[in-house]
Amino acid sequence: MPAITREEVAHLALLSRLDLSDDELAHYAEQLDVILGSVARVSEAVQLLGQGQDIPPTSHALPLVNVTRPDVERPCLDPADVLGQAPAAQDQRFRVPRILGED
Repeated sequence: MPAITREEVAHLALLSRLDLSDDELAHYAEQLDVILGSVARVSEAVQLLGQGQDIPPTSHALPLVNVTRPDVERPCLDPADVLGQAPAAQDQRFRVPRILGED
């Protein structure tokens, strides 16, 4: 017996305000059935491997620590040089074409 039926997919589509064709409903029901079966197999493996032990959930396969670098001020490009290479500049900023009709 499938874990999810076509009718359940149709109900989920209705709740999600998705207009799916009959072919799409059947296709998604098959795909969701495979996904739910895979999740069930993973759950079974966790139960077999855990055997009563608490296995902490992980968000990453390797333990991570703070991997950011310190915020150190460094020399950067001169604003005049950068603005000098721009097609248009105004008031120490890049000038770009107006895309909205607002003031």
